[in-house]
Amino acid sequence: MIGWLDLAAGASGDTLLGALVDVGVPLDVASEAIAALHVEHVRLVAEQVTRHGVGATRVHVHTPATGDPASWADLRALLEGSALPSAVRAGALAVVERLVHAEAAVQRVEPDEVRFTDGGLAPLADAVAVLACLEYLELDRLTASPVALGSGSAGPRPVPEPVVLELLTDVPVLAGPLPGEMCTPTAAALLAARVEAWTPLPALRPRRVGTGAGAEDPEEVTGVVRLVLGEPSRPAPLLPVVVEANVDDLDPRLWPGVLDALLAAGASDAWLTPILVPPGRPAHMLSALCRPDVLNAVQSAVFATTSTTGMRVVEARKVALERTQAAVEVLGGQVGVKVALAAERIVNVAVEFDDVTTLARERDLPVKEVLRAATAAAEAAYPADPASRLEDAPPLWG
Repeated sequence: MIGWLDLAAGASGDTLLGALVDVGVPLDVASEAIAALHVEHVRLVAEQVTRHGVGATRVHVHTPATGDPASWADLRALLEGSALPSAVRAGALAVVERLVHAEAAVQRVEPDEVRFTDGGLAPLADAVAVLACLEYLELDRLTASPVALGSGSAGPRPVPEPVVLELLTDVPVLAGPLPGEMCTPTAAALLAARVEAWTPLPALRPRRVGTGAGAEDPEEVTGVVRLVLGEPSRPAPLLPVVVEANVDDLDPRLWPGVLDALLAAGASDAWLTPILVPPGRPAHMLSALCRPDVLNAVQSAVFATTSTTGMRVVEARKVALERTQAAVEVLGGQVGVKVALAAERIVNVAVEFDDVTTLARERDLPVKEVLRAATAAAEAAYPADPASRLEDAPPLWG
């Protein structure tokens, strides 16, 4: 399961938490994580709200106003002495450390000099609750859209907040549709710590969508964070291509080397077709079947080994039966056999001609006699099923 966060309206700790609860994480998961901090009077209350006709979950995070500032050492001691699961504790320590170092960089002080108001309980509770919910989901990957940060100012402070920009260094951001703050420092720290890729909605099959709201309900935008959960969907397979070139002036003794070069460059098959070109000259059409990822190498091989100055590239579809290797005893020796299957039924049986010629030399027999004997032995050992149909075979590409 992968997740994608829609951050077009910014983010805060409570909107992220609301989206997680709305997508199906029990509120008790977040409450129990906060209780594990052994801090009294911190509680969560969820309610259903609407934002521009969109239903959402808003989670109120109530923390006491202690009036006492907290240092990085205070918050670290609180987390290290908690009963949090190890993954949540480690994640919270990393998020708070990001916050501390970002604040220190903005204030141009040492990290130990940074202080958080009210004991730092609000950002700490948000971080612990969000991280516990993410651990509950056990996502394989979390991605997000670029983050809307806001613009203008919030009182005397510029927006985007300097600490938010510090936290989101190298992250794609934009001002967004609203003046004022759209992304809080706590949310920025959480996103920077947990989001693996910043991208539009990735290719997935949506399973659940959670929508989280905060206190604000602006007119200009639906002020929510959306979390989309789904299974990754595989992109459509690339079709193979056929490279074709008409050649009328190449020494025919060079053609075996040309075909070998194309196969060495990655072509899955290569062949020649006798043709006539205007004004009636005999020529050959060189063809090679290959995957798109080796097309450049195959084209280079064509230009390097032939006299052509151009070629055609045509998308194609290839259907292949399932094939297995086997062997049969013939005239005291072994000959390899290719067995082609459709829906587990034998369709075709073909002997390896190189094995036939080798055995013919060893036994001093005509190749046609060994071929006849090997074919009869292969057909007897692996009889074709008359009910087999080509449509039972899946396409190799496309």
